[in-house]
Amino acid sequence: MHMTGFARVWGVLSGLAAAATFAAPSIAADSPTLARIKSSGAITIGHREASIPFSYLGPDQKPIGFSMDLCAAIVERVKTELNLPNLAVKYTPVNSSNRIPLIQSGTIDIECGGTANDRKRQEQVSFSVATFVSQPRWLVKADSGLKTAGDLKGKTIVVTQGSNAVGFAQGVNAKEQLGFNIVQAKDHAESFLMLNTGRAAAFMEDDILLAGLKAAAPKPDALIFLPEGYAKIYYGLMFTKGDAPFKALVDDVLSKQMASGQFEKTYAKWFTRAIPPKGENLAFPLTDELQQRIAHPSDAVD
Repeated sequence: MHMTGFARVWGVLSGLAAAATFAAPSIAADSPTLARIKSSGAITIGHREASIPFSYLGPDQKPIGFSMDLCAAIVERVKTELNLPNLAVKYTPVNSSNRIPLIQSGTIDIECGGTANDRKRQEQVSFSVATFVSQPRWLVKADSGLKTAGDLKGKTIVVTQGSNAVGFAQGVNAKEQLGFNIVQAKDHAESFLMLNTGRAAAFMEDDILLAGLKAAAPKPDALIFLPEGYAKIYYGLMFTKGDAPFKALVDDVLSKQMASGQFEKTYAKWFTRAIPPKGENLAFPLTDELQQRIAHPSDAVD
């Protein structure tokens, strides 16, 4: 949904919110997601286990991260809108392969991870306004001698099953005639393991996810990025397709955080400071592309 549509839905929600006490049943009735949450007395958040710093398991094995903090604010708004101060919050781990089916089945109400918004996925689910802008790149071992993507010709490379990188790797392979042997691992942790054990020469994924894995590695300097980068990718929180009232609620929370400066504070907490469990600093400041989306919130994709 572009801003024109968003503004229309937001207006509807604002009107309902003006009489929150009486409107809660109506909001829930108009939104399958909110109706399910109200009926069960619980909201179920889908989270990743190793998508640093968006959503991953902390020292106590509970999910933490940038997207989890954003979703915490959304949970508070849902409590207010539904007049459910004791709303329970449940957490369900998801991966690249099952996150969309779990949204479609209603098993999870919102995915708070690091998921790219693209037109193909929009046919199955909905996304919030962009919360991050990334770019797919190659991560290789520093002592491999690999300097450019062209050096990967004829080698085995790994991508994570269900990830956006699968298509990018296949596209690069076809366009540049590099003859990759493309292997798809079940999750980012397995992809990273394949790179570090030498079973793959390179791991393609969004730059920030690779930066997170690199920072958490025993020897971060043993891994380097190749210079090539590919298309801009916009991340968003993911939820049921066609649920306009729930999307309006989510976008309203995020847009107000962006306008107030709270979003940038949360970003700095996870991208430019030491983060658990090992105190790594990703040193990944706001990009120009994300600053533009903060100034003008939108879920549009290129």
